[in-house]
Amino acid sequence: MSDEILTIREVAELLKINEKTAYKLAAAGKLPGFKVGGSWRFERREIANWIKRKVEEQQRDNGGDH
Repeated sequence: MSDEILTIREVAELLKINEKTAYKLAAAGKLPGFKVGGSWRFERREIANWIKRKVEEQQRDNGGDH
């Protein structure tokens, strides 16, 4: 189960972004996560779903279907 919950650092690595960017996205409610004792945590499944939604949105916005 330990790999099902990710830290801010792990999410940043997964998304290939800076930790500060991941923190800002989470704090703004743009990245699905929750706080435990002041530290952000993320469900791997929710991050995967978020990525899928973002890709689909971008494809729709660009008028592409692949």
